[in-house]
Amino acid sequence: MKFIKDYKEGDRVSDIYLCKHKQSAVTKNGKPYENVILQDKTGTIDGKIWDPNNAGIGEFDSLDYIEVYGEVTSFQSALQVNIKRVRLCQEGEYSPADYLPVSGKDADTMYTELLRIIDSIQNTYLRELLNGFFREDETFIRAFRQSSAAKTVHHGFVGGLMEHTLSVAKLCEYYCSAYPLLKRDLLLTAAICHDIGKTRELSLFPENDYTDEGQLLGHIVMGSEMVGEKARAIKGFPQGLEGELKHCILAHHGEYEFGSPKKPALIEAVALNFADNTDARLQTFTELLNGAQSDGWLGFNRLFESNVRKTHLE
Repeated sequence: MKFIKDYKEGDRVSDIYLCKHKQSAVTKNGKPYENVILQDKTGTIDGKIWDPNNAGIGEFDSLDYIEVYGEVTSFQSALQVNIKRVRLCQEGEYSPADYLPVSGKDADTMYTELLRIIDSIQNTYLRELLNGFFREDETFIRAFRQSSAAKTVHHGFVGGLMEHTLSVAKLCEYYCSAYPLLKRDLLLTAAICHDIGKTRELSLFPENDYTDEGQLLGHIVMGSEMVGEKARAIKGFPQGLEGELKHCILAHHGEYEFGSPKKPALIEAVALNFADNTDARLQTFTELLNGAQSDGWLGFNRLFESNVRKTHLE
C-alpha cells in the first residue's frame, strides 16, 4: 500500500485506509458533502466526498476500514483527497498494524528501562507505590503500554505515553546528577507518574479520543487521584510525602493557562515541569519536521509562535 506520508499533489489514491472520522456538512451553496479523515500508521489526511449520493460511495462510518479511490489535491497549502469511490472492507482484507501509528522504539526495551529506574528508587514507600502500578496492576500496565501521550501535538501514537514518560524520567535523572539539591526519589517517582492519568483521559486506538472522565476532569487531576488511591493503600505511607508527590503532578504543566491546577512550589516540581515541556516541545518539532514535504520554510507554527524550518547543517 502507499502510505499517507508519501502522497503528493496529483497522486491517484486506490488503497485501504482507516476512516478515523466522518462528518456530514453543507457547502455555502447548500449542497451536502462528507468530511472524512483517513489514517494509516504514518499519519492522517483530510478527505472530501463532494457527491455522497454517488452510486460508487458505499455505506461506511467512523472507525471502519474502507477502500478509497480518488485524487490528492491541495487546499490552503494542505493536502486532501478528493474521494470518488468508497468500499467498506471486511476483516481479513487489511492488517490493523498498517493503520495505527506506533512508537519507533521497542516497547519491551522501553518498559525494561522504566523498571530499571523504578528499581533504583531507595524510598520504600515510593518504590512500593510504583511497583503497585507498573508491576502488579495488569489492567493499568496494558493501558499504559498502549496509550498515546496526546490526541494531537506530540507522541500521538501507540506507545507514545510510555516513550514520553521514559524520556521525562531520563531527563530528570540528569537533572538530579547536575543539581544535587533535588530529591531524586521524589522527582523520579513524579516523572514516572506525571501522566498516568492519560490512561483514563484518552481512549485507546483506533479512537484515541477524550473519554467523558477525561473531558470532565483531565489527566492531571485524575493522575493525582490515582496516586492518592495507591498511597492510601500502602500502610504507613507518609502524608507529607503523598502531598509533595501529588503537588508535582498537579503542577507539572507549570502555568494556570496551560491547565495546571497549581504552579510549582517545590524545586522538584519545577524540574518536572521543565523536563515535561522539553520533551513535549522537541518531540513536537521532530514530528513537524518528519512530516514536512520539503526542507524549506514550513510556515508559521502556533505552538512555537514562529516560522520554522529544518536545520541545513549536516
